[in-house]
Amino acid sequence: MCDTCGCQLHEHHHHDTKVVEVNRSLLEANQKQAESNRHHIEHMGAVAINLISSPGSGKTTLLERTIDELKASCSIGVIEGDIETERDADRIRAKGVPAVQLTTGGACHLDAPMVHGGLHVLEHFAKGRPLDLIFIENVGNLVCPATFDLGEHRRVVLLSTPEGSDKPAKYPATFKSADLMLITKVDLLPHFDFSVEEAAGQARALKPELEIITLSATTGDGFAGWLAYLRGLLAQRTAHEH
Repeated sequence: MCDTCGCQLHEHHHHDTKVVEVNRSLLEANQKQAESNRHHIEHMGAVAINLISSPGSGKTTLLERTIDELKASCSIGVIEGDIETERDADRIRAKGVPAVQLTTGGACHLDAPMVHGGLHVLEHFAKGRPLDLIFIENVGNLVCPATFDLGEHRRVVLLSTPEGSDKPAKYPATFKSADLMLITKVDLLPHFDFSVEEAAGQARALKPELEIITLSATTGDGFAGWLAYLRGLLAQRTAHEH
């Protein structure tokens, strides 16, 4: 059980049949809404990316620099998930893009129904302007968010150098479910006992095809790889439309 919200949907063996049935029903309802969200996002003409990490891994800072680099060439919207406050959404709005804050009131993850509501508010904030990229910044947590599809097209997990390079082994479900791992804050590598090779090796032992990019949103080191990844997603979307 998650200490934050009581979520029982992790890699545990349940002996209580009622709990299993409730969990299964909850996940099935979430998956149905996630598929609806995906169709909605595609109807908007956008690509959605679910960002997952521990607290403080640099998701918002990553988004700020991404917006600075791409806002001249594509339209971006952001859904922010936090237990409380609108601080992260305010930081994104200061960059001139629409941002919706979803406060979970204690829950340690976003779910598809929450994002469904957020998408409608985001469309309102965009004032009819089509969006190319929608970033969903999940609640800081490496456990619960792995279980819940939000309707995203790509799931990106961030691992920052101060956290240590053993996180993929400790949180296997999260890294197995990711399409891309970003090793962030690499400008701090000289100051922490972090092995890029160890982290990458553990992650690819779980998912051999996992893409990995190392970067620093502060210095810009490696950021070109992240931008190329995003531009590739947009190119795929355009090709699919035609």
